[in-house]
Amino acid sequence: MTTIKTIHAGVLSIAYLEHGPASGWPCILGHGFPYDVHAYSEAAPILAEAGARVIVPYLRGFGPTRFLSAETPRSGEQAALGADLKALMDALQIERATVAGYDWGGRAACIVAALWRDRVEALVSANSYNIQDIARAMEPASASEEAAFWYQYYFHSERGRRGLIKDRRAIARLLWRLWSPTWAFDQATFERTASAFDNPDFVEVVIHSYRHRYGLAPGDPQYEAIEAALAAQPRISVPAITIDGDADGVNPGTKHHAVKFVAAHEHRFFRGAGHNLPQERPADWARAVIDARAMAEG
Repeated sequence: MTTIKTIHAGVLSIAYLEHGPASGWPCILGHGFPYDVHAYSEAAPILAEAGARVIVPYLRGFGPTRFLSAETPRSGEQAALGADLKALMDALQIERATVAGYDWGGRAACIVAALWRDRVEALVSANSYNIQDIARAMEPASASEEAAFWYQYYFHSERGRRGLIKDRRAIARLLWRLWSPTWAFDQATFERTASAFDNPDFVEVVIHSYRHRYGLAPGDPQYEAIEAALAAQPRISVPAITIDGDADGVNPGTKHHAVKFVAAHEHRFFRGAGHNLPQERPADWARAVIDARAMAEG
């Protein structure tokens, strides 16, 4: 069993799993909400076998990752996630890495690739360009997309915050089913991840994330400069492979994001896969990471 490691990075003590040789090519994999590092239980060893030093961190508010100070705002804003990833690279003395992720973890990867491109060799991102356009957050989507976002609107209310406190496992399990309708996960698989939601900061971080992205809550002042840079919707100029699952129950597809990628770029579809791509299609995910790195080297 892989041992959980911890390191002080920025405002956090980040817990992470490490696979592969310390001398391997650096690869950092980011999970989403409501998931955890077990999304990469099968993909990470495949990458380690391919020579990678694989780092899989628990995001802020998940698992054993902790804030170093009680005074730090429990922000879930996108700038915080990007800053956390960069701080982790700094703490581990990783100058450049292949970064990959989906959902929140994909957002962090896209942010570092966009704002600190010299730190990123290649990018793999599920649902493509994950940087939020907060200035346009109140522009309505299609009726079907709005229906899929019910959980976000739920979290905007006090009722939703209390619901997440009271029954976070039931909410998460429902989202897994809705977002990945073809994924036949069992109860043991869910419970292995659900313990990560018992983090004492989970609710605050999640609620802030889904309020901030709609302009309904202020951000942490220390990330103002990053948020300002993200408001410009910067393009990504590192080699990238982006991926959609054609059975994704929360995102109808992102092929149209191609204009945001100005270096070598390929968009892939995982047939019969939903939102949690690395756990549903670990071999295909690992192949995308390997291919993206080869694209950068080629």
